[in-house]
Amino acid sequence: MSNPKVLFGFHAVGVRLKTAPKSIVEIYIDPTSRDARMRQFVDKVKGAGVRLVEADSMRLAKLCGSHGHQGVAARVHELTQVTSLDELLEQLEATQLALPVKDRVPPLILVLDGVTDPHNLGACLRVADGAGVHAVIAPKDHAAGINATVAKVASGAAETVPYFMVTNLARTLNELKERNIWIIGTSDVATKTLYQADLRGPVALVLGAEGDGMRQLTAKTCDELISIPMRGAVESLNVSVASGVCLYEAMRQRSL
Repeated sequence: MSNPKVLFGFHAVGVRLKTAPKSIVEIYIDPTSRDARMRQFVDKVKGAGVRLVEADSMRLAKLCGSHGHQGVAARVHELTQVTSLDELLEQLEATQLALPVKDRVPPLILVLDGVTDPHNLGACLRVADGAGVHAVIAPKDHAAGINATVAKVASGAAETVPYFMVTNLARTLNELKERNIWIIGTSDVATKTLYQADLRGPVALVLGAEGDGMRQLTAKTCDELISIPMRGAVESLNVSVASGVCLYEAMRQRSL
């Protein structure tokens, strides 16, 4: 197995405990925390047979590199995941072909262009997991990578949603087009709104960083640009909120 990494926070550690307890080396808890949430968590750890270690708040902060650990941390091995976007899409295509037509779910991909804040990335991964996104894509040179902060904010979604950082985003978007995935970018100046777009088929939704938006080349590569209607004084939404609005509209349309 790989060298252990650290997860922290109830959600991030709890998801790993639920989905892959054998990958956990040990879990650390602050013994001074005795509320109901901690007691229930400890019972789950013991029930899973995972080694439990007591550690004070300062030791946990040093281990996690953050004071936002909530009294819970874990040393875990990396989970085996698909190694490339192509591999994931091929697996998805094969899986869908094996299902009856009525049960098939077309690809839904979230593309983040220029999201460098780990808190925003974590929140985007969390909403992507909730909306059933198959993968999140970002450029290597204009994006945050997965770290402990991202994992905590994502509340376990960093473990469940494949995240691919690509060398050339425009080229990757063109490769998605070759797989008949429609590329829809969000732009404040687009005249067509989110609610006028057809999100029922294979779709990649592209969102840029708050303020700067998508890079010009990324916008030019999109098949279609849409806007999120704004009725108040603010001009735009935080990227994680915008991701939630767009992805859940896609989920709504696909459930009709």
